[in-house]
Amino acid sequence: MPDPFPEPGEANPMPNPEPTLQEKDYLAKSLDIAVRLGLLAVIFVASLKIFGPFLPTLIWGSVIAIALYPLFEKLNSSVGGKRKLAGALFIIVTLALVIAPTWWLGGSLLDGTVRLVHEAGEGTLLVPAPTDQVREWPLIGEKAWLLWDSAHRDLSGTIEKLQPQIGDLGRSIVGAVTGLGGAILHTILALIIAGILMISAPGTAQASSILARRLGGDDGPRMVDTAVGTIRSVVKGVILVALIQGLLAAVGLSIAHVPAAGLWAALVIAVAIIQLPPILILGPIAAWVFANHDSTAISVFFLVWSIVVSAADGFLKPLLLGRGVAVPMLVILIGAIGGMLSSGVMGLFIGPVILAIAWELLMLWLEEIRDEPTVSG
Repeated sequence: MPDPFPEPGEANPMPNPEPTLQEKDYLAKSLDIAVRLGLLAVIFVASLKIFGPFLPTLIWGSVIAIALYPLFEKLNSSVGGKRKLAGALFIIVTLALVIAPTWWLGGSLLDGTVRLVHEAGEGTLLVPAPTDQVREWPLIGEKAWLLWDSAHRDLSGTIEKLQPQIGDLGRSIVGAVTGLGGAILHTILALIIAGILMISAPGTAQASSILARRLGGDDGPRMVDTAVGTIRSVVKGVILVALIQGLLAAVGLSIAHVPAAGLWAALVIAVAIIQLPPILILGPIAAWVFANHDSTAISVFFLVWSIVVSAADGFLKPLLLGRGVAVPMLVILIGAIGGMLSSGVMGLFIGPVILAIAWELLMLWLEEIRDEPTVSG
């Protein structure tokens, strides 16, 4: 029997066991899997880095395609089932619906901004005197009244005192306008992608179903159906309603000759997407119109129009959707703000959709867990 405690310097007679054939095969397979996973990770990261700039546009195009596909099917039926012709008509019509208002509002924004800058530089820009109600504003009332009154009495001096803040505000406005222009460009590309996706929708749907079943098992197709329903619900009940409210607001702003109507309309859209009433933007503008417009009829019209625009979601949502959006308002709010902070103006539209899908899939998963039978001991 070999000595388990050999003396120092004495070799242990017990031989090291050689790895078995099974262990060698296991090590070889582990190394092979590790190399494959490493290569896949490198390819995935490289592909994501290359494809990353196009990912928001592709997501936005996919969202548009899913939301408007029922409308595309009606268009396809009306042209005799010619999908390519229907896709071309869809792209042309939707691009016209986006470009025409953008051109109009963009021109209004540019003209209004140039006019304000010119009048401020010439010293001919008149700021109306603040009312006593401004003092009653919570938290900022007194400071707002003093600043407003200073601008009314000596606009040039006030601008000179606030030069650093005005510079920062100007840069912020330029950044916002640049982001809005980028979002419009992404939307134009997304509409083209949406048209192409709808032309090949049968094959795309089959591939999505196969991928969903591969990832989610038997529940995969159900999750796809939930995601599709959520996209259509959010796009119609939130984004489309906000766009309509913004367009209606732009009409009223143009009739009342409000400077930079395009900027205010864009703010109305942003406020409506995060589920806040547009009267927060249109209310102060209505007060400005009353103080500066020569026509009382136009001032009253704009006030009534602003109230109608703000309350429009109450009848637009049932008209477009048939019911309210099932996703909680807080989810939409967080999705809009988080999307805008992470992806700019485009994220304002994509964020609510993605977070709403995540919420609905989470609820579906929790429902499946609750419905599972429990084993009693």
